[in-house]
Amino acid sequence: MTKELKYPQNEAERQATWEECWKELQRQVSGCTKCPLSASRNRVVFGDGDPHTDLMFIGEGPGGDEDQQGIPFVGRAGQLFNKILEAAGIGRNEIFITNVVKCRPPSNRNPSIEEMTACDGFLHSQIALINPRLIVCLGNTPTKWILKTTEGITKLRGHWFPWKGIQVRPMFHPSYLLRNASNKTGSPKHLTWVDIQEIKQAWRNGE
Repeated sequence: MTKELKYPQNEAERQATWEECWKELQRQVSGCTKCPLSASRNRVVFGDGDPHTDLMFIGEGPGGDEDQQGIPFVGRAGQLFNKILEAAGIGRNEIFITNVVKCRPPSNRNPSIEEMTACDGFLHSQIALINPRLIVCLGNTPTKWILKTTEGITKLRGHWFPWKGIQVRPMFHPSYLLRNASNKTGSPKHLTWVDIQEIKQAWRNGE
């Protein structure tokens, strides 16, 4: 039987209600068996960072290192992601990072429509509770899933898109940058540096 929550009357009660909802969401995600990915996972990867932030990053799905540690973006792509944040002056503890799916797809393949659909309620609950001003979608999968578009990341990156009162910014996934090492003007790495600086500016300036 679901516990009925009383409408909070003050800030302390609102915060307590929020904390209860957040813990309940973590509990539900950790025990999820909605799709076959649950059978092959080692650990659920709920998310990492500050759930009270205005800036949220959404990736595709956990990889092998993430599956072992239960933390998103800790492998090679995650290490590059950390360097990008550090270079831009954004602390990882200042943001919240999660994925469209919370369990690792075998062989790091793209998650299927069915798998993303199974996790969609969890992702939207995270977004609702965090209530960020800005969301950055890392790569094609989260960009297409959130914005419901067939356009690719190459065309969409560099632009802000309104989505349910939130500004969404597509950006190249760090794993794509690992495969494209050039730093020349117009390269994926150069464009990512442009993107992350504009994201920081919008975040810090409250735009």
